[in-house]
Amino acid sequence: MSAGQDSTRNRIPLTATIAFVVLACGLAWLVALPLWLGDGLNHPLAGVLISVMMFTPALAAVLVILVLRPVPKGERLRFLGIWPLRPAKRVIWLSVIGLFGPIVVIALSIVVAAAIGWVQLDLGEFSGFSETLEASLPDGVPVPPAGLVIASQLIAIPFAAATINAVMAFGEELGWRGFLVPALRQYGTWPALLISGAIWGLWHAPVILLGYNFGRTDVTGVLFMVGGCVAWGVLLGWLRLRSASVWPAVFAHGAMNAAGALVGLVYAAGTSFDMALAGPLGVAGWIACALVIVALLLTGQFRNQPELDGAPGRLLSPRREQ
Repeated sequence: MSAGQDSTRNRIPLTATIAFVVLACGLAWLVALPLWLGDGLNHPLAGVLISVMMFTPALAAVLVILVLRPVPKGERLRFLGIWPLRPAKRVIWLSVIGLFGPIVVIALSIVVAAAIGWVQLDLGEFSGFSETLEASLPDGVPVPPAGLVIASQLIAIPFAAATINAVMAFGEELGWRGFLVPALRQYGTWPALLISGAIWGLWHAPVILLGYNFGRTDVTGVLFMVGGCVAWGVLLGWLRLRSASVWPAVFAHGAMNAAGALVGLVYAAGTSFDMALAGPLGVAGWIACALVIVALLLTGQFRNQPELDGAPGRLLSPRREQ
């Protein structure tokens, strides 16, 4: 297939892309409405509603594809990056990177936060976590060694990322990296990555404005979330484009969620930290993601965007990539 032909395949109409964004965000607000009408994040069904909200991007993508039909029927699974999983070796290795890479990036963000002074660490006694653990147990219950509990949690992260967290993350990733990134790809790699990340961040507004993630109930919380989602969205989008599969991004998103509270395991007792600064979606996370993005740029990783088993989801040939 020539470069000219390849650049015209599966161009998603702008109307379909806008419809997806409006649907995804509108459905998110609809699901979160009981929280706004009730006790916010203290609502007894808050956890359930937030989990349901995670599937609104997937529902929006499915509705747009079925109703507006921007992708031919026989090419929909390929376009979304769901199937087929070939070449298997590439998809598997990038899925492994997706499972473990976010843990490394989040650990790097903790180092960055500590170096700047946004968090004080205690890597010997884990005193901050020890206090939290003791306070969470009923009176008279012996407190297990904090190091042992932390080790068990670290071991559990990739398993959680590949199972329950991946199931939940799939609801978002089918929309953001499955549909939106390929839909925007016709405008160039960086517009696709940055715009999709910003929309992903804004989509969180119904719960961020209630104090979720950052404890901020004003626009600053949304802005921090947009920044975090743009930074992480570039990395998840790279996995999507580099593999031509949505699954590495699904596992990476699951790993992000599983490891997101790592800073709470290593801070020093008697101190506090602001997740908007020291958290993985906060400024320290932005810096850590930026360092990884620079490394990917220097090694030419964004120029390599192979098709999945000849799937027509690519919009520009590698040689024409900017």
